[in-house]
Amino acid sequence: MKPAEPTDTGDPRMEATAKPRMARGLNALLGDVSMPADSGTSRIPIEKIDRNPYQPRKQFDADELAALTASVRTHGVLQPVVVRKVGDGYQLIAGERRLRAAKEAGLSDVPVHLVAFDDQQVFEAALVENIQRTDLNPIEKAQGFRDYMERYKITQDQLGARLGLDRTSVSNFLGLLNLHEEVQTAVRNGQLTMGHAKVLKGVPDHAQQLAFAKEAMLKNCSVHALEMLVKQHKLAAASAEPASEPAARPEPVEKTAHVKGLEDDLRQRLAVKIEIKVKAKDKGQIVIGFDSNDDFERIIQALQK
Repeated sequence: MKPAEPTDTGDPRMEATAKPRMARGLNALLGDVSMPADSGTSRIPIEKIDRNPYQPRKQFDADELAALTASVRTHGVLQPVVVRKVGDGYQLIAGERRLRAAKEAGLSDVPVHLVAFDDQQVFEAALVENIQRTDLNPIEKAQGFRDYMERYKITQDQLGARLGLDRTSVSNFLGLLNLHEEVQTAVRNGQLTMGHAKVLKGVPDHAQQLAFAKEAMLKNCSVHALEMLVKQHKLAAASAEPASEPAARPEPVEKTAHVKGLEDDLRQRLAVKIEIKVKAKDKGQIVIGFDSNDDFERIIQALQK
């Protein structure tokens, strides 16, 4: 997996060299959230800040959090977390890793940027903060999109417009939630990438999805190798399908008394086997059998008269 965006690292050198994508995204919603902690922002006791109930991110890398905690112990929290006032306390909107690191580092308070947001804006801010982080796994993004759409009854196009994404990107993420549950877990844990997941989405059978996923993880397959594996399976399955059954023959037409009479007359005249096969109203065959060369010659002479 790629490392996290520098926004949350607590490294002053990283913050000084580039304005991260996440901050630009949040600025559209929150104003300037990239201001340094010593620029006149308020400080609030950590114990008064509740977690964000709309946080789509469920997993936090322990090693990265430990590194951030060490940085916070040395430098403090260099960028304020974003909160809103709720009752007698505050609710976190953005900066959960910084807040967790501050708690682990033993800080009693943190710098905050206070905004007046309703629930929908809080949800949007949480999504924007996380969708632009490269270490947020695709399944968590997909679940965040789905939860937002269901809660606020909007379409994929509308969600994409609000988050600055095209509809195809939104659709691709949502499609991951149709994968086999164990495949989703593998994507969530970083054992499979978004590219692998897109290939597996094209396999309709869940059991086969899981089989391909396990083989890809076992053999450390690239996305291209997984694509070839799926294609080979489809070709093998197609070649193994039984040939289509031949079209049923039409039922023979029942012979009339007239036709039967003609058959008897010809048998008597030629003294050989005669069968008139009627296939349709005006179609059929006259089959003349012979048992020797003499019979053949006699039949030919009779027909030539």
